[in-house]
Amino acid sequence: MSCLLGIDLGERRIGIAIAEPDGSALPLVTLPRGRTAATDATALQRLVDKHGAAEMIVGLPLEANGREGPQVSLTRAWVEAVGPQLAGVSIGFRDERLSSHLAEERVGPMKRGRSGGPPSASQRAVHRARVDREAAAIILQDELDARARSAR
Repeated sequence: MSCLLGIDLGERRIGIAIAEPDGSALPLVTLPRGRTAATDATALQRLVDKHGAAEMIVGLPLEANGREGPQVSLTRAWVEAVGPQLAGVSIGFRDERLSSHLAEERVGPMKRGRSGGPPSASQRAVHRARVDREAAAIILQDELDARARSAR
């Protein structure tokens, strides 16, 4: 089985997860969103090359009722812009409803700042990046589980 990467696309960050040979998805890295799709594609291509990925699964942010809203259009447009720049990588979609909520539950609350005060800006950034990676792992695990069920 070739390597799969899971993508949680956000406005500021891209959470990335990787499929392990045992069928589990693990959070990998969080990338900052580039100013252009080409910048994002370059960063993703480095990960594709490093891990030998042949496929990416991008979370599709459907609305709670299952309909496609404006965020889905933005996600599809990003994939259309980035996809052709990724050599030999197929890109699929997976419903990502509730993935960020589940990721926040898994990661737990944000750490408090010094002396129990509010978290610092850097603590908030680290926490958000971790949540994004975890959300990507949830999206990818959903895809892996669906494929395992259909193979039975």
